[in-house]
Amino acid sequence: MLSHMQSYTIGQAARLLGVSPDTARRWADAGRVATHRDESGRRLIDGRDLAAFSIEVGQSAGGEEDDAYTSVRNAFPGIVTAVTLGDVAAQVEIQAGPHRLVSLLTREAVEELGLEVGMQAVARVKSTSVHIDRT
Repeated sequence: MLSHMQSYTIGQAARLLGVSPDTARRWADAGRVATHRDESGRRLIDGRDLAAFSIEVGQSAGGEEDDAYTSVRNAFPGIVTAVTLGDVAAQVEIQAGPHRLVSLLTREAVEELGLEVGMQAVARVKSTSVHIDRT
């Protein structure tokens, strides 16, 4: 089976890493991640190099001292964009970079946390069933 190694532009890599294109460019300029140029002169990062670098970035993104101790490893810090309260249940939407996360929880939990549109929050995801689609 032949596999074609995908390469990413600086902008695509920045989106995948959750940083600005300027930050990704500075990292490349500093040699933190290897790049090469395509026939049109665009700087590209090989997929395997980007995957390894993304792990490095994720591990070096030290948490703040007041981070909760939790077994949940998938944390999406963002901003609350919607809160819909029902009699018993509630729906909270968080925009975390390019990711929109929607959580259904009890109204009581929303009130105890004081969740309101515009405030910072962290959506933590722990799942026994994760589906991955190739794009």
